[in-house]
Amino acid sequence: MSKITDPAAYSRRSFVRMAMGAGLASVAMPALAQTAFDDVINAPRRGNWDDQFDANASRTSAVVKSNNPILGPEAVPNIQQAIMEYQQILANGGWPQVNPSQRLQLGVIDPTVQVLRQRLMITGDLPQSAGLSDSFDSYVDGAVKRFQARHGLPEDGVLGEFTLKAMNIPADTRLQQLNTNLGRIQSMSGDLGQRYVMVNIPAAYIEAVENMRVVLRNTAIVGRISRPSPILNSKIYEVILNPYWIAPRSIVEKDIVPLMRKDPTYLTRNNIRLFDSKGQEVSPDTVDWNAEKAPPYQFRQDPGKINAMASTKINFHNQYSVYMHDTPQQSLFNKQERFESSGCVRVQNVRDLSTWLLRDTPGWNRQQIERVIESRVNTPIELTQEVPVYFVYITAWSAKDRIVQFRDDIYQLDGNAQLALQTNYVTEDAPPAQ
Repeated sequence: MSKITDPAAYSRRSFVRMAMGAGLASVAMPALAQTAFDDVINAPRRGNWDDQFDANASRTSAVVKSNNPILGPEAVPNIQQAIMEYQQILANGGWPQVNPSQRLQLGVIDPTVQVLRQRLMITGDLPQSAGLSDSFDSYVDGAVKRFQARHGLPEDGVLGEFTLKAMNIPADTRLQQLNTNLGRIQSMSGDLGQRYVMVNIPAAYIEAVENMRVVLRNTAIVGRISRPSPILNSKIYEVILNPYWIAPRSIVEKDIVPLMRKDPTYLTRNNIRLFDSKGQEVSPDTVDWNAEKAPPYQFRQDPGKINAMASTKINFHNQYSVYMHDTPQQSLFNKQERFESSGCVRVQNVRDLSTWLLRDTPGWNRQQIERVIESRVNTPIELTQEVPVYFVYITAWSAKDRIVQFRDDIYQLDGNAQLALQTNYVTEDAPPAQ
């Protein structure tokens, strides 16, 4: 065996590989080997970023994603516990502002990283044992991803614009946000039902809850600030496969008529037909699209892949004429700001949700649902038992895992402009669909 003349030439990662190899060859001194291994892992001050072990999963974003629902009997005490914790953080002086002179991400060595470490430790995203250094190592990378997951941000481990903005919101503002949402959660503290669907508008996602466990969590697209999704309590009574889309009057006036003025083939290309009050079809060529008022016809889009609701529409009783549905624009679910609709809620993987909703309706398993969708035949299905649905506006909460989560105040209802971090989604050029 060659003599090791320069111990520094061997990284900690190399040490671990050597230790693991030795462990396979012999188990004569397991306690001593484990002690040496622990000493390396738990060293309070470590070397440069490229010598680090991968961050433990409990420190990354994975722990934030659980099957604990936002609402339920434990929701109020959970957020009250979070309020107490943030009161203590505030009593201890809050957290420092992170103002980097360069882009902070894995591999960077910068004095600002020490401040970043302090900031992440205060909110429990980075363990105290990680120590303070200038190195943005894999522990900091995992902690930043955990912070991003708690705030509904892309989990890339980079301190980009919105991550930095969220991190620098003062502790007293976050405490105020928690108190504001305590009232909202208290208003939903009754019996929600054994099975229910919850749409959290600021989080832009849907929870299907059964026996107080989240069995499905679907990414959603909700209403933009100029056409918000309403807050409501209702019951889902129907799933329609291959639905017709009937354009609401507001969309006809604001979107479709201006599009027809620019492109007279728009209706035909999108399989949208006009019907008068007697149910007679009207040719678009007979309509004066430059008239002051929009034509008094029903605008109905045939079922199909380009239908605004694509394969599925989920109906529930409400006064706002909103519903949940599929969409042909699946790429929108990959966006960070999913506030694009005219009030309705578009559901990613909607067939999973439909299958769950129709579970107790005889004859409607996943295979049958897929067969009907493939047929392109409009098929309304009444649920054997209606399922409660709740559209809520909750921008801060803590489930029983005691992980405090925050979301952007999209509709600016929390009373502090700092909490409306992202403004570039407030547009009027979204496609004419709900």
